[in-house]
Amino acid sequence: MSRNDWYKVEQLPWPADWAALFGRPAPLVVEIGFGSGLFLVDMARRRPDVNLLGLEISIPSIRRAARKVHREDLSRVILMQASAEAVLQALCEPGSIAGVIINYPDPWPKKDHFDRRLIDDTFLRLLATRMASGADLDIATDHDDYAGQIAMCLSRSPHFSSRQDTPFSYDDSGRVRTKYEQVALSEGRTPRYFKWRRNDAPIDNSFPFPVELPMPHVVLRLPADLTEIGRHIRPTVIELESTRIRYIDAYQSFHDGKLLIETYVNEDPIQQRIGLEIRSRPAGEIIISLAEVGFPRPTPGVHLAIRYLVDQLREEFPSLVVIQTTLQGDHADRSH
Repeated sequence: MSRNDWYKVEQLPWPADWAALFGRPAPLVVEIGFGSGLFLVDMARRRPDVNLLGLEISIPSIRRAARKVHREDLSRVILMQASAEAVLQALCEPGSIAGVIINYPDPWPKKDHFDRRLIDDTFLRLLATRMASGADLDIATDHDDYAGQIAMCLSRSPHFSSRQDTPFSYDDSGRVRTKYEQVALSEGRTPRYFKWRRNDAPIDNSFPFPVELPMPHVVLRLPADLTEIGRHIRPTVIELESTRIRYIDAYQSFHDGKLLIETYVNEDPIQQRIGLEIRSRPAGEIIISLAEVGFPRPTPGVHLAIRYLVDQLREEFPSLVVIQTTLQGDHADRSH
């Protein structure tokens, strides 16, 4: 691999230019949850005609797979540390995917965890918007209840059709056995293999690309220095309809006294861990902005995080005045 070992959603344009990233135009095939990378690397050997995108959450798994990809110099493979929903919605154009493989997704077997399962009606609708007509969807699972859910969701979807006479089969002799599959077989569990295809049924795209706003920037005047402000930053969770903001803690620089507020912003399908920076000007004003730590993207949720941080400071310092702000629309400071 001549590129990065792996990417994150925040690093790439929304949507991504896959031909430029791979260095060639070719059909895009996605494996969701590639584990150790055994299946992904075998597929790369057998299908040199396609660009392969591997998605995985576990960083140790990504490192193991990256070593395999490096050893075989598989330039037509890209790895990403990201959720499937984020990659599909943020990075993939409608109709751009030529195939999807999902091997042994986490079954989340407890009833109160069913909503964490990857494959449900909503996920299949997202897949249907991103997959080209005729694109293959292959799924394998060894969990009885999850197999039933997958079969039910696929059967009632108007956008997928089985390539077999039944919803699934018990044999797929042409495939390489993943590490997890070998364990499942040795422990007596029965894999099911779903072989479906995106059909020609049209679908409205109800999964728009994430929105980016201008970089957020607020200038304040309030009767406190940075150290005093830091003492009033509290761990807080803001729950909104489609966004969850969590302020973790405040850290102060020994060099210039500026504050960094560790913050998580979850706004489907994007989840960002960011730093909100609070610094002072020589004239005494206070500036709150998005710190350049990692690959932050100025989404609506980030604007909201700064707006609610200003609100939190106003509760502590009622005389706070907003002098200038680039926060937009519903995300703007409400007193400005």
